Amino acid sequence: MVNTILILSYCFLILSILGTLYRLVKGPSAPDRVQALDALGINIISGIAIFSVSSRNTGFFEVILLIGILSFIGTIAFSRYIERGVVIERGQPK
Repeated sequence: MVNTILILSYCFLILSILGTLYRLVKGPSAPDRVQALDALGINIISGIAIFSVSSRNTGFFEVILLIGILSFIGTIAFSRYIERGVVIERGQPK
């Protein structure tokens, strides 16, 4: 029963990744592409979590946490760049 659920999870995850990749390539605007990139990070985290459950190994939890943090920081950086044109604002020289 659990193996069937894991296989179904892999199938749905692959479909989700394909849809996300389509939006990443064909996205009509840059914010759509940033959102697709964030969704792709979530899909990668989900894939690692499913693999962790199927292999009965808890060693991947740190990898999941690291990818989540990097995906969040990347999304914030891309969003700031789209909104303001720079990622890190520096003070104006006097």
